[in-house]
Amino acid sequence: MKLHELKPAANATKSSKRIGRGQGSGKGGTSTKGHKGQQSRSGYSRKLGFEGGQMPIYRLVPKRGFKNINRIEYSPINLRTLQMLVDKTQQTEITLELMKANGLISMKDKIKILGNGEITSKITVTAHAFSKSAIEAIEKAGGKCIALMAKEGEKVEEKKEEKPKAEKVKIEEPKVEEPKAEAAPVVEETKVEEEVAPVVEAKVEETPIAEPATEPLSNEVPLVAEETNTVTPEEEN
Repeated sequence: MKLHELKPAANATKSSKRIGRGQGSGKGGTSTKGHKGQQSRSGYSRKLGFEGGQMPIYRLVPKRGFKNINRIEYSPINLRTLQMLVDKTQQTEITLELMKANGLISMKDKIKILGNGEITSKITVTAHAFSKSAIEAIEKAGGKCIALMAKEGEKVEEKKEEKPKAEKVKIEEPKVEEPKAEAAPVVEETKVEEEVAPVVEAKVEETPIAEPATEPLSNEVPLVAEETNTVTPEEEN
């Protein structure tokens, strides 16, 4: 067989549909799009799930429940599997790397140790989570459990190694002592006592105010003055 004799398998290739090439192409006139309507127009694009206007199937089907976006799926490993791994490798520390090397898990899996089976060896197991029965069985055999996740959905914060901080060296500048100014002589202030003239209080003698004398009024006060009869000398004559 030579290169120019190579051919694809029967029905492996299919020519593309060429439209808009005239009547001789067998697809002339409407170019396989039919007469009028939305689908015959240029730029038409059918959205996913569209059924021509009728109620689509994804709206007809009832929905029940929900999907928890925070769900964590674990790959379970039982105690009997750990005991078989210990008997095979003679290791007392069971880590994720050891389980992956023996084909039990993949590195992307999150591992949960379950309590099915028995464990008789004293081992230290490192996994993402443990069941209560698994913890009790491992600790009863004298082993230890190291959980990489404190609770389901809560990651254990990895402690970062603190780098030693370089100590800052303080360069002390030489202090220049400024010449102190001589203190001015203190002049004692002489207190001058001010002569204060004695204040003489003038005594003002109070003169008694005379009360108006009130004459006793007689019981009978003439309201009209009495007329005096005066006779002139002319009248006498």
